[in-house]
Amino acid sequence: MPCSLGGVKNYCVLSRLPLVGAQQMRRRVMKKRLGFLVVAIFGFCAVNVFAEDQAAVSAAKMASESQPVPVPQGDADQAPSAVAASAAGVKAPINFGDYRSTTLASKAWAALVQNDIESVLAYTNKCISLYSAAASKMQAGLKDYPTGSNDEIFKYWALNDVATSYYIQGEAYRTANMKDEAKEAYNKLIKDYSFGQAWDPKGWFWKPAEAAKEKLDMMAAGVNWDFGDYTSSVLVQKAWAALAANDLKAVQAYANKTVQLYAAKAKEMQASLKEYPWESKEKTMSYWALNDVGTALFILGEAYQNAGKKDEASKAFKRVINEFFYAQCWDPGGWFWKPSEAAQQKLGELDNV
Repeated sequence: MPCSLGGVKNYCVLSRLPLVGAQQMRRRVMKKRLGFLVVAIFGFCAVNVFAEDQAAVSAAKMASESQPVPVPQGDADQAPSAVAASAAGVKAPINFGDYRSTTLASKAWAALVQNDIESVLAYTNKCISLYSAAASKMQAGLKDYPTGSNDEIFKYWALNDVATSYYIQGEAYRTANMKDEAKEAYNKLIKDYSFGQAWDPKGWFWKPAEAAKEKLDMMAAGVNWDFGDYTSSVLVQKAWAALAANDLKAVQAYANKTVQLYAAKAKEMQASLKEYPWESKEKTMSYWALNDVGTALFILGEAYQNAGKKDEASKAFKRVINEFFYAQCWDPGGWFWKPSEAAQQKLGELDNV
């Protein structure tokens, strides 16, 4: 059908209508697809966050229902990432691991060593929030410290780790000179979790509540004894240094701590002997507790003697002779000497005063 120019123009316009409609339809489809995509992304994120939260809760729940035998606190292997980060000068991120109480306590110890109070509080508060209820139940069922085999004491895992967490908090606060906060943590431990025990990797349990009392006494006296790693050899070395500095109070602190921690083991070793060990240096040093306790008491006697405290000096020297006679002390010059024989000489000197 012939058409005018206007008709041609109208025809051309009409012929474009289907194309414009198709473009509009495509735009609508794209908008819908984008809408579905956005919803899917947000939905995935929400599900992922929920899953992570549920995983944390589940981990904590599983830990509280079935706690395995605790790993010794303070073991550097428990927090390799934290140690590595610290060595690189970078603060390690908070990582609660499997949420077990022993894992949290171990990480808190590692953070304390690095003087990272923020991480200490993160790990200890997490341990306390998850396990304090179980710890309180265990404490309520006791009238004294649990005894028996290691496994029997480990059964009180929640009490042990919560008590340890409060002790670590107290130490972190004390180191940061936050005295009020340190006292609060120590007193909370003593009041509510007094029968908790902490495992030392060297092979024994120690009592956080008793250590907390000791720290409170130190704070009240305005002193700050550094017991190092609490090994007998370190304590004796510090006692010798205090004796050389003529610091009687420090000698008392280090010598008495040595006796407190190792006298029982030293007496076992003493009872097993009928003469001084002599076969080899290694053989003699194998009686480490006996040697160090006997030496610590001798140092204490000397400190009292130097201070003019004759009665106290005599008592310390007599303990060396009567209780730890076969103790020997290694001289850096390359030989062993016998504290009991030296104590007998000192008693003679006291008699002549």
